[in-house]
Amino acid sequence: MISRLTTQRSEITLNASSIATGRTRMSVIKNLIHRPMRKLDTWRDVIRGFNPAWFTASMGTGMVSTLLYGFPYEWSPLKYIAMGIALLNLLMFVVFLVLFIWRLVQYGDFFYILLHPQLSMPLGAVPMAFTTVITSMVTILASYEVAWMPTLALVLWCINIVFALLSCLAIPFLITSHQKHAFENVNATILLPVVPTVVASSAGAIVASVHSGTTAVAVVLISYALWAMGVGISLMLITFYVVRLILHKLPPPETIISVFIPLGPLGQSSYAIQLLGVQALRVFPDGLSQMTYLGEVLHSLGFFLGLLIWSLAIWWFTHAIYSVLYTRFCGPVPFNLGWWALIFPTGTFVSSSGELWDLTGYTFFRILASTITVGIVLLWIVVILGTICFAWTGELFKPINTRHLEVHTYVEGEDVQSPEQRV
Repeated sequence: MISRLTTQRSEITLNASSIATGRTRMSVIKNLIHRPMRKLDTWRDVIRGFNPAWFTASMGTGMVSTLLYGFPYEWSPLKYIAMGIALLNLLMFVVFLVLFIWRLVQYGDFFYILLHPQLSMPLGAVPMAFTTVITSMVTILASYEVAWMPTLALVLWCINIVFALLSCLAIPFLITSHQKHAFENVNATILLPVVPTVVASSAGAIVASVHSGTTAVAVVLISYALWAMGVGISLMLITFYVVRLILHKLPPPETIISVFIPLGPLGQSSYAIQLLGVQALRVFPDGLSQMTYLGEVLHSLGFFLGLLIWSLAIWWFTHAIYSVLYTRFCGPVPFNLGWWALIFPTGTFVSSSGELWDLTGYTFFRILASTITVGIVLLWIVVILGTICFAWTGELFKPINTRHLEVHTYVEGEDVQSPEQRV
């Protein structure tokens, strides 16, 4: 009898505690809903705290759209889902661009952003996000034979390469001349300013596919130049980053997801060189008649180089997975905009794998691309929901002070040291 009463009391206590817990959760949810941006002092901080890293969300969303539209196993509903995500990406890019321009006009701090060692790196995400808009438009509208699409795509691509070149040429100079960096604090975001040229080269191959004659030849040649520029600098910076990892180990949990970023230039360069090889085979026999075999050579070289770089990307992909899992095992990994580094870089590896399947017909590449695509879509859902929740609270809009920076300058009369002495 006593044991029965004790059991009933414990059940009542558990029910009461569960009810209280449920009420607490409901109150927290209601508080979040009724108090948006509660972590900000004022709504104006949304504009003040908006930074270029938000464009990585557009990059990831555009990549998901491209992967679903070109899914290796045909399923017609996926095409419409991909179209819907492409429209969402276009809306996101336009909204982000308006907010970023609003911030620059209202606060006039673009010069300070350029000199900021963290905020300047994601500026490269702006042309890359724009590239996903262009490639989605060409890929989706090409099957509908829209008359004005090739011209519009060419114009947008030309605008895009201007900003890609500005990012690739200007920001690395500021890194080496003005910004203050500590070797142990450097992370993979240092690659973001130089990758846009690689991404633009793959977009160039896609744009060239809807053109012919001298226009297609010019686009392909420019794309090869962009590819060489971006890949060369990316490989140098990846080497630099590996040395940093060896000497100072993995980044802290707040930035551990950034270890996926080097996968981006590797996967994208493999994908781009394969696409360019396909277009070279199509346009060069007629476009450059004095070089009869150039198209065939570049097509074969594109496959061979694509396979080699894809193999290197496998190593980095596994290393990044190990790094994140190890860090998560040691403790929590806080959510931030850096989580979008899980989507686009991994998507480039899938695109490269899919193109290898197109060129070889090997089922292995088809299964690999399909499997990882499913994982990317699931990750995208998790990350975009997390972004919405943390943006609602204002956590992702906390302003970063750009006015008080330590900038390397030379003062007249000071003892000018050599670069080796400054290090």
